[in-house]
Amino acid sequence: MSIGMEPIIYGLVFLSVLAVVEGLYLLAFGRSISLNRRVNRRLTLLEKGGKREEVLEQLRKEMSQHVKSRRVPLYSLLAVQAQKANIAFTPMQLTMLMAGLAGLAFAGLSAGTDAGLPIRIGVAALMGVGGVYLWVSNKAKTRMALIEEQLPDAVELMVRSLRVGHPFASAVAIVAREVPDPLGTEMGVISDEAAYGREMSECLKGLAERCDMQDLRFLAVAVAIQSQSGGNLAEILAGLGKVIRARFKLFRRVKAITAEAKWSGMFLSGFPLAALVGINVIEPNYYDGVKETAIFIPACFAVGALLTLNVIVMRALVNIKV
Repeated sequence: MSIGMEPIIYGLVFLSVLAVVEGLYLLAFGRSISLNRRVNRRLTLLEKGGKREEVLEQLRKEMSQHVKSRRVPLYSLLAVQAQKANIAFTPMQLTMLMAGLAGLAFAGLSAGTDAGLPIRIGVAALMGVGGVYLWVSNKAKTRMALIEEQLPDAVELMVRSLRVGHPFASAVAIVAREVPDPLGTEMGVISDEAAYGREMSECLKGLAERCDMQDLRFLAVAVAIQSQSGGNLAEILAGLGKVIRARFKLFRRVKAITAEAKWSGMFLSGFPLAALVGINVIEPNYYDGVKETAIFIPACFAVGALLTLNVIVMRALVNIKV
């Protein structure tokens, strides 16, 4: 059961794939896709001389391009995460990127390993698709976390604007100017759409569907109900802002409480595999004395089943519903 250096080479090739994806993205778009800028991307495009209608059309096209590709069989798995991440790459570019990275991984595996051609092709395809999916998922997770963090402050800013006499459309426009990305540009698109005649409640509903976030659905429902039945929108949003902030604090508290258990689960799941690779790299003949016995293969399957069960149990223990 000699593994040698091949597992390390596989890992290095996969890390190289992830690094190439990030490098190409930064090279193609640079700071224009940064999420922590003081001025959000919409305002930057307007300051560069873009007309309001043109900027709105460009942003709406970017936000909807991945939704329209959900019907593509293979790309549908990536489209949801790409939509949440608002990836600037088009669906065609992402598909080409996956193919290019698979080719790069195949070249790396061919140069560094002695695996058969079918294995190299399969692993290279898995690395190309899996690497892009992992990268996009991480971008989506980061962006959604930023929106969740910005939303309570944005709602409170709306409340203060409403209390000094601004209409709700102006309150949204103020949020679009004062809040950085990613929420600033999203609110700017809502403000522009409402200015050109779309119902504000429909704009907020569209944002909630794009981001698939419960707090944004609460905001959209609150505005829709107030527009139909009337009432003090400032007081409604003030209460909603307290609820959103309390939910955010609760999620962060649960995350902090379960952090140790999550890392323990990751360690307990990954250490046996890392130990197996390390043993075979340091001493390739370590298992020669037992690998020909009748119980060796069943024992390997039993260990694999126990490791899988460990992952399932640990994930269930830390998956707290709030």
